[in-house]
Amino acid sequence: MEDIRTTETVRTTPPVKKRNGVKRFFMKFSIFIILLLSIYIWWQYFYVFGEGVKSGSLNYVVKKGNIFKTYEGKLIQDGLRSKMPGSIGSETFEFSIVSDSIANILMNNSGKSFDLHYKEYKNTLPWRGYTNYVVDQIISMKDIDARKP
Repeated sequence: MEDIRTTETVRTTPPVKKRNGVKRFFMKFSIFIILLLSIYIWWQYFYVFGEGVKSGSLNYVVKKGNIFKTYEGKLIQDGLRSKMPGSIGSETFEFSIVSDSIANILMNNSGKSFDLHYKEYKNTLPWRGYTNYVVDQIISMKDIDARKP
């Protein structure tokens, strides 16, 4: 009996399991899908599509929203030609405002002429505002009478 016990081999390490190929495929595939989804969300909601400056007289700035209170404003651009002969039309520029300090300056100077720097996004986010255009800087501010020669 003693001879039998000494000849038995005792395994010290557990056998190595082979990874399942299907499991590995789904793991790589899900990481790939999450990466693609992350890039898509960034492209649609955080990528700055365009930026520029709009000029005109400030019509209003309001703070509104159900859950996220954001500042929204409207700038009236003048000097654009209307389709009807003999009349001058105007176009409006509706925008959201990114900071409280810019919104307070605009609220206190409603009716004046402004040059506003904005960023354009492809889609809106509830905490960023209702429009794709977000004003982030005031370039200049003038009285309406000072604008005309």
